[in-house]
Amino acid sequence: MRHNKSGKSLGRNSSHRAAMMRNMVTSLLEHEKITTTDARAKELRKVVDRMITLGKRGDLHARRQAIQVIRDRKVVGKLFELIGPRYKDRPGGYTRIIKLANRLGDNASQVIIELVEEEFTPRVRKAANKEVVAESVVTEATPVETPEAVEVAADSEQAE
Repeated sequence: MRHNKSGKSLGRNSSHRAAMMRNMVTSLLEHEKITTTDARAKELRKVVDRMITLGKRGDLHARRQAIQVIRDRKVVGKLFELIGPRYKDRPGGYTRIIKLANRLGDNASQVIIELVEEEFTPRVRKAANKEVVAESVVTEATPVETPEAVEVAADSEQAE
């Protein structure tokens, strides 16, 4: 039974799987888009999200933790100087998986996993009395009189 065993084994022993994930994370952060199988991409997404969260933190301990997974120091620098600050307002969901056609040799489902590019806009929940508040603000507002408007009004009164 697989009780309390998270993650997929992907048909590899643990050291091979860890090395493969390190290589894939490095490639994804370096190129920002890679093509792989569906199962690998779903496992890779977990590790990449952790690395980007470390990049958002930006402190020395986070950098050392990232170096344990990403063995290329240039990619770690890119993570902390470019990728981390890009997602500072995004609370998660840094990657996107796009399905492709199956691979010809073994019919494995292929996907593109890439970093999300568009800006994050938080959703605003609508309040039930939002329209009422907006109307009350408009009705209570008084017009601002500029000095030119006062002079024009005074001239029109004198003309009558």
